[in-house]
Amino acid sequence: MCCLVQRGLPLRALSHINSYWSSRNFVHRMKWTASLFLRLLVLLMLAAGSNVALAQTQGAVETNGAQPEAGPARTSDPDIVAEQGEKIAWIRERAEILQARVAGNADNDAVLVEIRTELDALARDLIAAGVSFRPRLAAINARLDEIGPSRGEGEPAEPETLARERQSLTEEKSHINALLGEAERLSLRVTRLIEEIAQTRRALFSSSLSRRYDISSALSPDVWHDARTETRKLKNAVSSWFVFMLRYKLNSALLAALFASAAAAVLFIGGRKIIGQLGKPDPARAEPSYLARLSVSFWSTVLPSLSLVAFLGATYFFYSYFGLLRSDIAQMMAGLFTVVAVLFAVWSLLHSVYAPALPNWRMVPVSDSGARLLLGLTFLMVLVTGVDHLASRINQVLGSPLTLTVAKSLVYTVLVGVLLGIIGLVLPRTRKDGSPPSRWATLSRAVIFLLAGGTIAAALLGYIGLARFIAQQVVVTGAILATMYLGYQSSSAVSDIGAFGRTGLGRFLDRKYQIDEATKDQLGLVFGMLINLLVLAIGLPLIFLQWGFQWGDIEAWTYNAANELRIGSISISLVGIVTGIVVFLLGYFGTRVFQRWLDGKVMARGRVDPGLRNSIGTAVGYAGIALAGLVAISAAGLDLSNLALVAGALSLGIGFGLQNIVNNFVSGLILLAERPFKVGDWIVASGVEGSVKKISVRATEVETFQRQTVIVPNSLLINASVANWTHRNKLGRVEVKVGASYESDPRRVQELLLEIVRAQPNVLKNPEPVVLFLGFGVSSLDFELRAFLADITSQSAFLNEVRFQIFERFKAEGIDLPYTQPTGLVRPVAPLV
Repeated sequence: MCCLVQRGLPLRALSHINSYWSSRNFVHRMKWTASLFLRLLVLLMLAAGSNVALAQTQGAVETNGAQPEAGPARTSDPDIVAEQGEKIAWIRERAEILQARVAGNADNDAVLVEIRTELDALARDLIAAGVSFRPRLAAINARLDEIGPSRGEGEPAEPETLARERQSLTEEKSHINALLGEAERLSLRVTRLIEEIAQTRRALFSSSLSRRYDISSALSPDVWHDARTETRKLKNAVSSWFVFMLRYKLNSALLAALFASAAAAVLFIGGRKIIGQLGKPDPARAEPSYLARLSVSFWSTVLPSLSLVAFLGATYFFYSYFGLLRSDIAQMMAGLFTVVAVLFAVWSLLHSVYAPALPNWRMVPVSDSGARLLLGLTFLMVLVTGVDHLASRINQVLGSPLTLTVAKSLVYTVLVGVLLGIIGLVLPRTRKDGSPPSRWATLSRAVIFLLAGGTIAAALLGYIGLARFIAQQVVVTGAILATMYLGYQSSSAVSDIGAFGRTGLGRFLDRKYQIDEATKDQLGLVFGMLINLLVLAIGLPLIFLQWGFQWGDIEAWTYNAANELRIGSISISLVGIVTGIVVFLLGYFGTRVFQRWLDGKVMARGRVDPGLRNSIGTAVGYAGIALAGLVAISAAGLDLSNLALVAGALSLGIGFGLQNIVNNFVSGLILLAERPFKVGDWIVASGVEGSVKKISVRATEVETFQRQTVIVPNSLLINASVANWTHRNKLGRVEVKVGASYESDPRRVQELLLEIVRAQPNVLKNPEPVVLFLGFGVSSLDFELRAFLADITSQSAFLNEVRFQIFERFKAEGIDLPYTQPTGLVRPVAPLV
């Protein structure tokens, strides 16, 4: 927790309470470690080279007990020890300076947060320094093990160079161990300082809330005298500056006002041209959707507010640029402009949310009278808070006495408590249908009354710090929560079925890409989730800041959660996980783009067969996704060697229950490689006849001539016979059986059949068509017409046309087509007597 007041002079204590929640000292310091990673990579490469050198030296030692040759005294980068030693020395000096700052700023919460952020960075630097010594220590230990211990008495003397190398390595190892010990001691020291800062800040926070002031002095007649005195001081300061500006800087002031007005006009008029009627509600629209109401509320608030902010900001900038502001006037003007901008934005938002004159466009389900009451009371409470903020800024600039500050805070907290209580009283009257309040409404009223009573009681008992804390959390945190609720409602509205397609973005995507309704709903769900994440990412830090935390705290939490989130003994890096997901998505979409480019630009121009194009595209897709997965796993910080256990478990599962899946997978790879059939081929396999539509690694998709899609496992296509009508080309032979009566001339029948088939455009002349006289049937002469087609896939149309022409020509030539007549057994009947 953080403090609200400083434990300094009594006169300035409450002034710090007033200013703490209105102004923050932001501390942004992020430690980049790219250079450290680069050094570690270089060290690993050097260590690998040192291992090769050590292996070569070891191989040079003869088996007869000869001494190893003296190798180089240093087998890795010798500068790392000196570099890290200097770094540890700098960290030690910096820690001493920060410890002195902690002692000298024990009553300044913002400075303590800044020190704590820097200490966190020093702690990370110490860990990195310890890690950087590991490759060098490993190289030294490996070399010392190779050299061995020094020779004892009675043993042959070792070379002098070898002894010097052992001594040098031992001294260097001792030096590194000393530096590691120093780094460990500094790490403990930094940790103790961080804990001390946390305890000091908790004490400051508790002291600020529990400190009691004598409010009797705030109610004495002296307060009025102090108020009149401060008012005269404020009047004199403002009037003297105003007179000076009119006499000596009038042209500059007018020019600054002109520039500021021009900036605001350009923003407002240009924004109106861009958004059109989005910021204007249509009174004739009976039931506007929630998204339409949200759009009107958003644009009707944002555009005018931004225009006012542009005017005020430009005014302050040009006044400062032309030298029109004194230091005291600059502080008071900044406070005034901030309050005016916030009040205008809050009024615009409240007016669009409650919409007292347009019930159909109201974003909350309240009655007309309830909307007017809540609008007035809520804005009045924000107005009191803004005036208190401005008065606190003026008190700081003028150095107002403590009694006046206490009186102002007392009036502010009591007014907020009274207004909050009135809101609790009018809540039952705000229900749109006039029904009795629900359980949640009753609970909300109880909480409101509790907060209102607590604020007033704390103020009257003299706990001004606690009263101000409750009052400001009611106003500011309540506004943040209300805005987050609107954001949540917006995400729910966008996620509804069919809602995204009615938005401007949805209509634009539909016009440009012609996406279907299901895709629109999926996009709406994605955008709804993104809105929720955005609401949490913005709202939670703002709430933490209002509750006394500093940006340094939020940065530290974010860094720790993103880099190392521990659940028991498991350490999870959110940054690594997000990085892995992003890398995989980039690899996935990059693979798809490369597939389209390869298929549409390279293979299409090379007149590559469509089946081969499909096989190559499928293989490239699987290879790219596999590569993207491996790179993503590495980017996420996972060691691929740790997947050996997973691979073993998968092997066991494959041995028991995944044989069919693996069989189909391997069969799919074989089909893609050997290509016994390709996409578009006409095949007959496993009782299925049709055209191949897709070949994947698990199954093949076949579409029958009845437009039925059949999924055939690849193992069946490998282990069984497959008939492929269009394997190498589309040439094929068709047969038509024809019968003629016994009264017909067989030679004439043959001539007619050949004339008919040779007249067809799809029939090949080589091999030429033939007519076979098959034999003598029961009631017909049996013939068979055989012809080769250029495209066997068009045989149905060919056979249909040939049969029509055979019937027509035979009828014209008087050749009968015999048919089997039913026969019956006739028994003789005896004559009647």
